[in-house]
Amino acid sequence: MESFLELVRDIWDFLKTRKKYWLAPLIITIILMGALIVFTQGSVVAPFIYSIF
Repeated sequence: MESFLELVRDIWDFLKTRKKYWLAPLIITIILMGALIVFTQGSVVAPFIYSIF
């Protein structure tokens, strides 16, 4: 868990120093979509989630 927090901190430092704040919503959306696919795999909701894409 500590390495994950370090990764998030490094990404935030990169965005802050390069002034690329517009990438933050894109990264968050990609992470949320990936988590949605992983957590709904094998459930009853899966066919409905895959129809979104």
